[in-house]
Amino acid sequence: MDEVFKALADASRRRLLDSLNARNGQSLRELCAGLDMARQSVSKHIAVLAAADLVTTTWRGREKLHYLNAAPINAIADRWINQYDRERARALADLKTALEQQPMSNTEFVYKTYIKTTPQRLWQALTDPAFTRRYWGVAFDTDWQAGSPMTWEEHGAKTTNPGQVVLESEPYRKLSYTWHTFTPEWAEAVGVSEEVLAKIADEPRSKVTFEIEPVGDMVKLTVVHDGFEPDSTVLTMISEGWPELLSSLKTLLETGETLPS
Repeated sequence: MDEVFKALADASRRRLLDSLNARNGQSLRELCAGLDMARQSVSKHIAVLAAADLVTTTWRGREKLHYLNAAPINAIADRWINQYDRERARALADLKTALEQQPMSNTEFVYKTYIKTTPQRLWQALTDPAFTRRYWGVAFDTDWQAGSPMTWEEHGAKTTNPGQVVLESEPYRKLSYTWHTFTPEWAEAVGVSEEVLAKIADEPRSKVTFEIEPVGDMVKLTVVHDGFEPDSTVLTMISEGWPELLSSLKTLLETGETLPS
């Protein structure tokens, strides 16, 4: 937590976070141009923010993109605010939502969190229907081998399609699969309108990747959901859903209980 408060204490670093909040996934060149700061200064500030886990990075070809990570801010809320006054903490929850939302101009969603668990336990939580039903309300029918088909079950609606497959499967390290097909049965089960269904059914199929990395007695989980076109309705929807879902996953693994619905 000391690194987080140190990082947030500098006005220039707060401006960088504001810039990423406004448009996530920027290169160093874009950050420099948007804030009228020297490249060396931006690099130093980014290093401090990355050390505090407030900024994460991914590579797209030769270009390094920077993303805002709201997990440390969530931890501040859990430790110092929620336990004292949950009603007043709603203001911080609104901030959390704003920080985690991805603007529609982006083409991917990136989220990183640290969970006090083991890689084996986290893998089980991502693949075992007994776990996924508890924090997600979804169950997968697959053998979790690369190339294998997947059947999704959500609120009683089963979705199957040749495009629903496991892409990568390295137990306790990495898991990747294509996103499910948007069917009328699924839409009715989860309360998606016909108008929204028509929009998302026309979008290309996306994919999600989970990267698992042990860090001391914790595990760093990085989630990358990509394959979207600009102004994607699906991206907007999953950007609102993933943070809550992953918070519930973290709570389940660390306490045995899921977040209240």
